[in-house]
Amino acid sequence: MRKYMILGTALGLAVVTAGTATAQLAEKKVITLAAARKMVAAAEAEAERNHWAGVIAVVDDGGWPILIERMDHAALLAGVELAPGKARTAALFKKPSQDLEDAINGGRVAAVTARGFIEMQGALPVVVNGEVIGAIGVSADTKEHDAQIARAGLAALNASANTK
Repeated sequence: MRKYMILGTALGLAVVTAGTATAQLAEKKVITLAAARKMVAAAEAEAERNHWAGVIAVVDDGGWPILIERMDHAALLAGVELAPGKARTAALFKKPSQDLEDAINGGRVAAVTARGFIEMQGALPVVVNGEVIGAIGVSADTKEHDAQIARAGLAALNASANTK
């Protein structure tokens, strides 16, 4: 009998503990592979429409790649490093990568000491309900084209979110 009481108490404690732990966990929005594919497809369509070939990358909130696409005849082979690096920068700094480029160009030279980041225009954070959940980065032929392509990818995600 004592064995059953101890077992019952242990099970009850486990249920109470699990309920408390669940109450402490938050739900987190993430970029799915399907969403990354939608963003890349829209960005690629924008690039093709304008005859610009490049590399497009989507990363999660930690800057880790979800999807990287190198279009045929990409303008810069270095784009394979630059696009995901720009996206990582936008995700981790929680702002467009252009903001960092602007800071450097505006005299904030110390910003170049942020090792491992690509402080160049062409990446935008993905923001849902005020939270950065990742970013899209592009490396094509010019920084203006990179930004335009990234905006097209981000717009595709925002458009699908607004229709739900």
